Amino acid sequence: MDNIYLIMLIALAILAIADLVVGVSNDAVNFLNSAIGSKAVSFKTIMIVASIGIAFGALSSSGMMEVARKGIFVPEKFYFDEIMIIFMAVMITDILLLDFFNTLGLPTSTTVSIVFELLGAAFCMTFIKLSGNSDTLLHLGEYINSDKAIEIIVGILLSVAIAFTVGALVQFVTRLLLTFNFAKRPTWNAAAFSGIATAAISYFIIIKGLKSADFVQGEFLDWANANVMSFIGLSFIAWFIISYILIKAFKLNVYIMVIVVGTFALAMAFAGNDLVNFIGVPMAAYNSYEIWLASGEPATTFTMESLAEKVPTQPFLLLAAGLVMILTLWFSKKARRVVKTSVDLSRQDEGQERFKANAGSRALVRSAMKVNAGLMSVLPDSAKKMIEKRFAKPKVTSRVATIDMPAFDLVRASVNLMIASVLISVATSLKLPLSTTYVTFMVAMGSSLADRAWGSESAVYRVAGVLNVIGGWFMTALSAFTAAAIMAFILYKGGSIALFLLFAAAVAILVRNYMNHKKRSEAEAEEGRLMRAVSNSIQGIINESTTNVASAFKRGSKVYAGTIEGLAKVDLGKLKKSKKGIAKLNTEVEELRNSLYYFIKNLDETHVQASRFYIDVLGYLQDVTQSIDFVTTSSYNHLNNNHKGLKFTQLKDLKEIEEKLEKLFSKIEDTFNAKNFDDLLSILEEKQNLLDSVSQKIEKQVERTRSADSSPKNTMLYFSILQETEDLIKATMNLLEHYYIEHKKHMQ
Repeated sequence: MDNIYLIMLIALAILAIADLVVGVSNDAVNFLNSAIGSKAVSFKTIMIVASIGIAFGALSSSGMMEVARKGIFVPEKFYFDEIMIIFMAVMITDILLLDFFNTLGLPTSTTVSIVFELLGAAFCMTFIKLSGNSDTLLHLGEYINSDKAIEIIVGILLSVAIAFTVGALVQFVTRLLLTFNFAKRPTWNAAAFSGIATAAISYFIIIKGLKSADFVQGEFLDWANANVMSFIGLSFIAWFIISYILIKAFKLNVYIMVIVVGTFALAMAFAGNDLVNFIGVPMAAYNSYEIWLASGEPATTFTMESLAEKVPTQPFLLLAAGLVMILTLWFSKKARRVVKTSVDLSRQDEGQERFKANAGSRALVRSAMKVNAGLMSVLPDSAKKMIEKRFAKPKVTSRVATIDMPAFDLVRASVNLMIASVLISVATSLKLPLSTTYVTFMVAMGSSLADRAWGSESAVYRVAGVLNVIGGWFMTALSAFTAAAIMAFILYKGGSIALFLLFAAAVAILVRNYMNHKKRSEAEAEEGRLMRAVSNSIQGIINESTTNVASAFKRGSKVYAGTIEGLAKVDLGKLKKSKKGIAKLNTEVEELRNSLYYFIKNLDETHVQASRFYIDVLGYLQDVTQSIDFVTTSSYNHLNNNHKGLKFTQLKDLKEIEEKLEKLFSKIEDTFNAKNFDDLLSILEEKQNLLDSVSQKIEKQVERTRSADSSPKNTMLYFSILQETEDLIKATMNLLEHYYIEHKKHMQ
């Protein structure tokens, strides 16, 4: 039986490596979003800086493992076998929970997840222990550090509100002073901002990042903690002078310097302080195993008083963990997806929004508009004009520049890093629990609001996104507590069999999620996402949009064929897949239509006619996708309502139509990929034959309906598919004719 604990250790080691991977995928948003969103430096440079920060942070994390051993529960109240059940339940829950959020592309707090998992698993074991003796739930406080749990919950609530508010206020004042034309401000403005920001980030590195590092002298840390204002003041003076010299002598952009240093600082703090979230529990389990093994006592009677003592982590394990984190940072596609969510919600320009508006976001936006109207009514006109002037944005002169613009500028990225650093430093010095994810995300959202990134066109969607993310955070706490408690109960009751089954299930789920994510990524790469137009001439748009047309017809053909196959096999899953495929294509076409405003606005006066051509192209393309969407949705609803499948003769006729459409769409795809627009004439000549073929199928069904016993639902679906297919053929030919006429016109 003792071997079961060795097996548990091996399983925990494997889960620790996997947890590092999914944890970094989630927490990369904390230190990458500002640098990536501002495009301050190349992506490769950002990754190198973050990797160095992670390496330093991993080396300085030796003293951060206590929370897993004694921060949430009282170790002397539990036996060794109970401790191992708690740790195993926590790790299985943690890796599955974080992977779930990563798959959704939502950032969540690894600190909150690990704390509430420990709390849930420990609560379950405590309840089991109390039910076996004369104690009641009133003795729960003897087993669980309830004060610590309450402190963490209060810290979560406060961090969300404070980070958002401070981020908004500081960004408003900063933008008021520097404006959006900050590059044209006097040199001392940039040097002063750099001095303040870099001094704050430097204090963050010393207090938060290096507090546990062996290579930093204790006297220096003691002095910095005891003389905070003196330290920051001296740092400001030093960095102001350095920044001024760098600007004057070397023409260096100090805003970029602040972003690079800030990215390093947050990456270092992440590795130094959040590493416990990933390997703290396995290390605590390893320490427990060593202590128990040396005691020679049975696992069911050996209490874990020794676990409360501070045990330093081996440096080589920290280095190995840091290496896994760095490799994940470079190769994890899920990490980039999570970062994209944060960047999209804070980007300066409007565009396609990821989240849909909801009742909560609408109510908040209306309330904010009323409050803003009230504040503006009491401000004098001179103050209003001054604020509007300071917040005036520089005009973008070209469409290409608009598309390639960063999500936000260097000033906002610097403020995000500076405020996040200050808030985390203050909380650390006051020994308050704080989530780096919550702070960095809410600071970014607050600065976005202050920077007027949430305009009337986007506010309701951005607020909905923020509410979804915040809701996910609190769902993390509830899910972590509940799932860990259930896992602990199953392990306690099921023993070794439950251990093997849960571990195998966890591995299987992770592998399945990885394979599904990989398949989705490969499918998206293969099918090709529709891209916005950037040319300002008709001939340019003709050549540029060929990829979009080829991709749309390739994907549309696949969906139509899948729909007919799903009907033939009465396969609801196949139809559901086709429904998702056309919905995605429809969304992308809608995104292109939503970008028409920016496309037209940035056209040169001499190329305004190109806008009409582009509008017509998108209109015809939308007609094509909507026709396919109608066919697919009608078919799906028919089977989903448990109606009878189509008859053999009906399916045979639809298959003939589908084969002809497949050949048509294949020709269109090849023609547009090769840009042989002269070949469109031969395709256009097939229009009448295709329409006649569909018309014949309709007439045949009319005869079958009158002479044979037929189903009303089947007949209605069959007619709907054929009629919508007629519209699909007409929309397709209109699109091709439009391209052919414009191509010929501009080739003369």
